[in-house]
Formats: sequence, structure tokens, C-alpha cells
Amino acid sequence: MIENTIDKLAVLTQKTEGKYKAFLYDCDGTLANNMFLHKAAYVKAASKYGIDLNPDIVDELAGWPTVKVAEEINRRYAANLDPKVFGKEKSTVFVNEFIEKTEPMPFVVDHLLAHVGKVRIAVVSGGSRSTVQKTLTVLGILPYIEVLVCAGETPKGKPYADPFLKAAELLGVEPEACVVFEDGVPGVQAAEAAGMDWIRVDEI
Repeated sequence: MIENTIDKLAVLTQKTEGKYKAFLYDCDGTLANNMFLHKAAYVKAASKYGIDLNPDIVDELAGWPTVKVAEEINRRYAANLDPKVFGKEKSTVFVNEFIEKTEPMPFVVDHLLAHVGKVRIAVVSGGSRSTVQKTLTVLGILPYIEVLVCAGETPKGKPYADPFLKAAELLGVEPEACVVFEDGVPGVQAAEAAGMDWIRVDEI
């Protein structure tokens, strides 16, 4: 794995230059270096219910909608969370206590900014629209996002193809002309299901 941000940007640019009409970025862990903040929010929200949550579950299920993560917490911890209520509570904790600490994933944000006006740009996230919009605002890149597809806006979320296919449709670009930038297995599975190329930014 390359340590230097400039070198990572060069690799990412080389992998995508001239090949695609649309770039579809995940948000958390891809554009935003904030997974540690999401983990903290999950742990705090779960503690309200007496659950000592192992934050590794957040990495394992990266890209899943929060309500689906809550369902998995119920299964693993024999808990009885209301997934929708827990999802809202987790989001509230994240926005109120952690979101302003969000930092960019420099080489991924730089890659996006370097291609504004050259290719179509979308963000496809398992987070709620309000939270994702605030995250992109903190990063200073919301104005450059042409299409945003978030949790609950398609029949199924990642790891299914629906979110990426919707983004491609809204952009007016064929799936095979899109490349997906991700940091987790569910997102890669969704990209493959959609017939799109993908890049794991956390493996560069």
C-alpha cells in the first residue's frame, strides 16, 4: 500500500484516465476519512441499550444502510432494537457529536475535483441523504456532485446493484461506462452486480 498521497492520486488517475464516462464514489471511508467517527457513533448509540458493541462490525458491513446494520446487531447480540429508531439515533449522535471532525481522504477528493466537468460524478452511499449531504458539505465538495443516491432510495441497498444502477440511470450513462470507488466488500459486490468496474481506494 502506497503511503504518499501524491503517489496514490497518480495511481488512481492512471487507473481511470480516459476509460470512463462516470465516476461513482462511495462517501464514508472513500471520500471521507471518517469511519472511526461512524464507529464511535454506533458504539455510543448501542450503549444506550446496554449493548457493548464491537466496532469491527462497522468495517465488516461497510456500505450497508444503518437500519440493516441494526438488524445484524439484533441478530448477533440477541437484541431487540427497532432498526429505524436506532438508525435515527445513530445518525443524530454522529451529526451532533462527530460530523464536524470529518476529514477528507485527500487523494480521492483530489481525484474527484480534478475530473469535475470532464466526467459525470455521483456519490452512492448507504448513509441517509441528510447525513451524506452534511458530510460532503464539511468536505467542501457537495456542489460538484451531480447525482446523490442514499439509503432507502432504491428497493435494495448495497451489496445489491440497485443504488449504482440508479445513479447511472440518473446520470444518463451506461453501467459499463461507470467506475465505482469503494472501501468495502458490500460496495464492491454491488458494483460487480451492476456490471461496473471498481477500485478499492483503501487498497492503493
